[in-house]
Amino acid sequence: MPHIIVEYSNNLSESALDIDALLKRLADTAAATGLFPEQGMRLRAYRADYQRVGSGDPDSAFLHVGMNVGSGRTEEARQAAGASLFATLKSHLSEAMAEQKISLSFEMREIAPVKFNYRNN
Repeated sequence: MPHIIVEYSNNLSESALDIDALLKRLADTAAATGLFPEQGMRLRAYRADYQRVGSGDPDSAFLHVGMNVGSGRTEEARQAAGASLFATLKSHLSEAMAEQKISLSFEMREIAPVKFNYRNN
């Protein structure tokens, strides 16, 4: 049931980002780890209407990916999966990062085992 949430600054070009392609690449990478079944993944992206990056330079941008995963995977497995996902993220944004200052970050959070699902088929 991983949720992958992309947040990015509004000064990043939509065409340079290609959000649809980024979400697909992240989903494919997550599935390839063997830890996260594709059927349970939920990915989405949000553009920030307002942001301040570092000292406030209007050309500075950010992209952050947060991933919420259920409990039960070892820390080593989560670390390996996170490294693979971050590598995909860096690869996808390499051209944009060559042209613009972009703060790139990724965070994986393990959520508590108590959860409520209405339907997950």
